[in-house]
Amino acid sequence: MAKKQEVKKIVLAYSGGLDTSIILKWLKNEYGAEIVAFSADLGQGDELAPVREKALKTGASTVYIDDLREEFVRDFVYPMFRANAIYEGHYLLGTSIARPLIAKRQMEIAKLEGCDAVSHGATGKGNDQVRFELAYYHFDPSISVIAPWREWKLNSRKALIAYAKKNDIPIPITKKRPWSSDRNLLHISFEGGILEDTWAEAPEEMYVLTCKPEKAPNKPQYVEIEFEQGNAVAVDGVRMTPAQLLAHLNTIGGLHGVGRVDLLENRSVGMKSRGVYETPGGTILREAHSAVEQITMDREVMRIRDSLIPEYARQVYAGYWFSPEREMLQTLIDESQKTVNGVARVKLYKGHCRTVGRKSETNSLFNLDFATFEKDKVYNQADAEGFIKINSLRLRIRSLMQGKK
Repeated sequence: MAKKQEVKKIVLAYSGGLDTSIILKWLKNEYGAEIVAFSADLGQGDELAPVREKALKTGASTVYIDDLREEFVRDFVYPMFRANAIYEGHYLLGTSIARPLIAKRQMEIAKLEGCDAVSHGATGKGNDQVRFELAYYHFDPSISVIAPWREWKLNSRKALIAYAKKNDIPIPITKKRPWSSDRNLLHISFEGGILEDTWAEAPEEMYVLTCKPEKAPNKPQYVEIEFEQGNAVAVDGVRMTPAQLLAHLNTIGGLHGVGRVDLLENRSVGMKSRGVYETPGGTILREAHSAVEQITMDREVMRIRDSLIPEYARQVYAGYWFSPEREMLQTLIDESQKTVNGVARVKLYKGHCRTVGRKSETNSLFNLDFATFEKDKVYNQADAEGFIKINSLRLRIRSLMQGKK
């Protein structure tokens, strides 16, 4: 915990929501320090429009709103998708992968502004406190970190609202939308409030990026996505930047209700938590990437890479983006992606996304001469007998040792 008398200037990761708005005022009241508010534009849309004015009115001396969308997708989302990362079989890590970039830029601003400390709005029960602070210490091991949720006595939503009213802070949450959300180009997440009833279905009015699958178009849409070394570079023949491409897939996927996930996940701190996610573009991207890998990636390379997916995803989820182990895995994964060049065709229909075609002009490992069930001259089917007998040897020995005939 930072010593209050030593802190003169703080850069706060500021979203303009209830928690960080209160934190901005609380930091001024408790620390008497100058506050620099920083918001990262990762694709939140019009959510950022009131941020600057609100931060200044709440007491910030300076406000940074930085457009990091291209860096986010190019340097964080794409490397993660080259790994086909998915947490606990469902979660495409949309919040997890945003935190290291926010922390990176926050630390750059702290250096530019000569700040003594950095602060965030993550709770003491959540994952984000770990993700932010591991990144902070990567960039400056001696930085002072202020985590209000671990210091103050405002330990309930009711107490926060009372503090906001006392300090004339606008309250963005209402009884009509009793949940919290976090949005970027990869996804939007929802948690808390009515979602804490694990048996209750998430209300339809909660969803932002996707239409209800039952009300999606009755005609399927086919989308072709081109990859170069594991990175998506074009949709339906039109080349786009990473951020443009993901935003485009979000629009298409959202129209067809693709990418909804309702997950009871294991948090890093040890408890289970319910998260509801919309990841339309990411869902399409992962499906298409896997399809191109199927035709271009060697079997054993794929087997080894796939065995690393749970560990890679755990590292991202737990905040170890800047760790040597994640960098080591990334090097191996990127080596496996050099041949992942081709096009996947996916079919979108009422909440579903599935591959219906894949091709590669330069790196296809599919050879019709070998794969065909028709007569061929390159494969002697009788050779399979020896292959089977050798591979069954350990099973036959085991049976003999157990006295079986």
